[in-house]
Amino acid sequence: MRIKKKTKSKNVIPGFGLSLGITVTMLSIIVLIPLASILGYSFHLKPAEFISIITDKSVLWAFATSLSCAFIAALFNVIFGTILAWVLVRYDFFGKRFIDGLIEIPFTLPTAVAGITLSKMYSTTGEIGGPLSRIGIKVSYTHIGLIVALIFIGIPFVVRAIQPVLEKFDAQYEEAAFMLGADARRTFFKVIFPEIKPAIITGFSLAFARGIGEYGSVIYISGNSARDHTQVLSYIIMQKLERLDYSGATAIALVMLIISFLLLLIINIIQLRQSRRNS
Repeated sequence: MRIKKKTKSKNVIPGFGLSLGITVTMLSIIVLIPLASILGYSFHLKPAEFISIITDKSVLWAFATSLSCAFIAALFNVIFGTILAWVLVRYDFFGKRFIDGLIEIPFTLPTAVAGITLSKMYSTTGEIGGPLSRIGIKVSYTHIGLIVALIFIGIPFVVRAIQPVLEKFDAQYEEAAFMLGADARRTFFKVIFPEIKPAIITGFSLAFARGIGEYGSVIYISGNSARDHTQVLSYIIMQKLERLDYSGATAIALVMLIISFLLLLIINIIQLRQSRRNS
């Protein structure tokens, strides 16, 4: 009996040790060391000082503003992002590729430019804000303006998370549901929605996480008013850095880092469950 020799597969990038070393080095310089520095600065604070910084009234209001506005914006993005992904995947129409490309603009456009544009458009003299102000709805320099800016920068995360799942979804499942007597609504919620639900949660978490730490797009449209509670966490950190209060900025940054890690953990758990389900 002839024994086949096992051929050694050749990697495109040779040298596992060298490749791993470069990867770990770059990851440490770009991600791990900066994150560790936040922890290092935080350890210089006594527990009482840390709690005093975090429980300051302006900081608590900034936490409430950032978390609530980011959450509401992420919910809007889930609804409209799902609809937009559905239209782009299920229908063919003139200008489809152009609209699909527009989804990437919040990724490529500098956030400061987006913030200036939105604050101008939604001001009381702007193209959209003017008509709204005449019926008693003020957008710029309010929480509504914050939510609008966060919807703008967060919707690509939801669309790009759901779109690939819909593209891979087998239409035969829908046909089988229709043949068994299910209507369109029941087919969507019983057949399609369970498949795209992990992608929806992933898109929501990414949009929510991005919204919590957003600075450029919200700094102009929010107004940064302590009286109206439109200050966000990133603005409070910038204020403390300008005053050379590095310990205060680091304490707030540490809390934001913990929130980001929790969101990342949720996303990874969802993706792990989805991969087990598909295997």
